[in-house]
Amino acid sequence: MNKRKVTRREFAGRSCKMAAGMLAAATPIIRATSALASEQRCEGRHYKKLSGRRIQCFVCPLNCILEDGDTCFCQTRTNVGGTLYNFAYNNPCVLNIDPVEKGPLYHVLPGTQALALGTAGCNLRCLYCQNWSVSQRRPSQTHNFDLTARSIPAYARKKSCRVVSCTYTEPVAFYEYVYDLAVSARTAGLHTHVASAAFINPQPMRELCGVADSFTLAIKGFNQEFYKKVCGTELGPVLEAIKVVKEEGRWLEIVTLVVPTLNDDRKSIESECRWIAENLGTDVPLHFARFYPEHRLKNLPPTPQSTLEQALEIAKGSGLKYVYLANLPGHPANNTYCPKCGDAVVKRVGLKTLSVDLTGGKCRRCGTSVPGLWV
Repeated sequence: MNKRKVTRREFAGRSCKMAAGMLAAATPIIRATSALASEQRCEGRHYKKLSGRRIQCFVCPLNCILEDGDTCFCQTRTNVGGTLYNFAYNNPCVLNIDPVEKGPLYHVLPGTQALALGTAGCNLRCLYCQNWSVSQRRPSQTHNFDLTARSIPAYARKKSCRVVSCTYTEPVAFYEYVYDLAVSARTAGLHTHVASAAFINPQPMRELCGVADSFTLAIKGFNQEFYKKVCGTELGPVLEAIKVVKEEGRWLEIVTLVVPTLNDDRKSIESECRWIAENLGTDVPLHFARFYPEHRLKNLPPTPQSTLEQALEIAKGSGLKYVYLANLPGHPANNTYCPKCGDAVVKRVGLKTLSVDLTGGKCRRCGTSVPGLWV
């Protein structure tokens, strides 16, 4: 485990920079139609009590050390009298019914709906974050829905959802909520999906794999400079966490947002694809997503289609069998193709699945198995 500590001085400095960027916060993604939920909390997982009512959190590689009253960099965990509490627990501020494909998640129950939720808080500071108005806030600063982990299965079934997706912000920030809702969902026969930047320590990730069913994990760029400059974090721990998911046998898909001039160079994309092939295998789906100007990178243009198509060819040349282009509706790379005969076994337009030509997970034309959870 990475034992790098975040000192009180570092924490205060980061918080001041973050607060400066929040002064003109936009409206939350959706408004809560019910009365604001009272602030809820649960005791955190993966932390250690220190002397003088201090604690150290071990959920993510920041390993924050908090004095009594301090809050972690993720903005959801606070030291209250020497005990770590997560105030995002049971407090989602984003709640939608989404196509499961939005994850992006293309090889799990295509055409079904997901109850998608997220809370305030995040342990990254991505300059292009489209959900920054909630991810860069504390749970006490957002409009929240009163939706407990135990009540999620009944609510999901009421909305005809087979999947519960923890997404929009960063599930690492609401780890305890994710863990408990996944337990409830599994008991009820529902599928839990986690979409995360994977900046999490190995042991918490391993435990999460014991209750969640599938993961869409982001490799935001394949060099340390990009992670430090654009995301405010490190690449190494992300790659280690992704390998944990593969080792634990959970369904895994990778997504990379291709940002013009920052992570779209051929060398970075080749390195990423080679790493995926060598460490995760050629069957792991990879999504290259189109960037649109957002947050602090509004000066950049949308990703050219030609850049995405170049990334697609690089990935295929690296031996990856299932490569997709996201945020580019109508492109042939929205579809899933049989790796043997080339037939389009799942046809999509954007996030809408048009047809699934698989029988028992096999191509109807040639009988080749296509990995995934199809029914």
